[in-house]
Amino acid sequence: MNALAIALPLALAYLRERLLATLLNILLLALGIATIVALLLTLTQAEERMDRDAAGIDLVVGAKGSPLQLVLSSVFQVDVPTGNIPLAEATLISAESAVKRAIPLALGDSYRAFRIVGTRPDYLELHAAAVETGRMWAKPMEVLLGAEAAARTGLKLGQSFAGTHGLTDGGGAHPNQPFEVVGILKPTGAVIDRLILTPVESIWAVHAHGDAGKTEHADAEKEITALLIQYATPMAAASFPRRVNAISGLQAAAPAMEISRLFALLGFGVTALKLFAGIMMLCAGLGIFIGLMNALDERRADLALLRVLGASRGTVFLTILAQGFALGVAGVILGLLLGHVGAEWIGQTVANVHRVQLTGLVWANAEFRVIGAALGLALAAGLFPAWRAYRDAMPELLGRA
Repeated sequence: MNALAIALPLALAYLRERLLATLLNILLLALGIATIVALLLTLTQAEERMDRDAAGIDLVVGAKGSPLQLVLSSVFQVDVPTGNIPLAEATLISAESAVKRAIPLALGDSYRAFRIVGTRPDYLELHAAAVETGRMWAKPMEVLLGAEAAARTGLKLGQSFAGTHGLTDGGGAHPNQPFEVVGILKPTGAVIDRLILTPVESIWAVHAHGDAGKTEHADAEKEITALLIQYATPMAAASFPRRVNAISGLQAAAPAMEISRLFALLGFGVTALKLFAGIMMLCAGLGIFIGLMNALDERRADLALLRVLGASRGTVFLTILAQGFALGVAGVILGLLLGHVGAEWIGQTVANVHRVQLTGLVWANAEFRVIGAALGLALAAGLFPAWRAYRDAMPELLGRA
């Protein structure tokens, strides 16, 4: 305990003496840690959100095109749909014995970049959503606002608004077909928070073409964008998608499979960034090692004086080792701070562009492994210089000083 009480102040004094080198080593280590932490926080939250948004959805049926695009547009609401499918074919699929529940989605309009989704009340049950204020819709052209959509658009109960064509800002408005806000949903943390929900008949009414008084499509012309399917039995996964894909104009996509494919596509870039961050941390460890070795050679006289004054070999050993550990602790603290700030910045940027909420104000358990690795690296970098200082006898120190 006495040795540590002597070694720690000495170590900090030595680090202050070489302030520029100390700061550079801390910064290099911190940048490596920050990169890994920001990646961990972003990927962990993205994966959790995708799992939560896709919970309870076994299959998505939509128009032919990219299966990943179909899942992104229908489940996560972050891409344009692949197209529409006839309501008649969707109704036949919904009636299959393999289907426990089929929820229609009709997309095409938005309000201030928040998507207006035509659907059934089942969609609220799927996301365990409940009305917080107001009531459930009772007829077409009435809407429920997700919690985030209500907060960001400023719409209140009883207000009317006109949707715009397209899923982003800038589309043509539908002033003759205003929606009325009748309810606001409780926050769920899922995709439904950023949607504006209405009966699917509302979408057909808005997009009815023809006479000014015509508000409904003929049955043969009615279309929806996608069906969210829950299987009646797990065995359905083996054959039902093939039957859907055999129908001309339709495709089936499993969210779980497409999410795995998406992360596999991202995997190379993520691995490259983690490797780059790891190399930065190794360079920081090497910098600490070189700095301590140089400091050891420069401070022979100081170490010799310590020994003359009665300091043990253990005290000398701890003095060198504590310098490496102190650099590691400072690098970890700064790295965690930068990593969480970086993740928060990424979250704000993504939220503004894609309406996806990510934050740096959370903790990922994997960060403990990053901290352990960084401190272990710093200790390992200081171990050899500390051992050399410990091994040298006092006459050798005095001779080299």
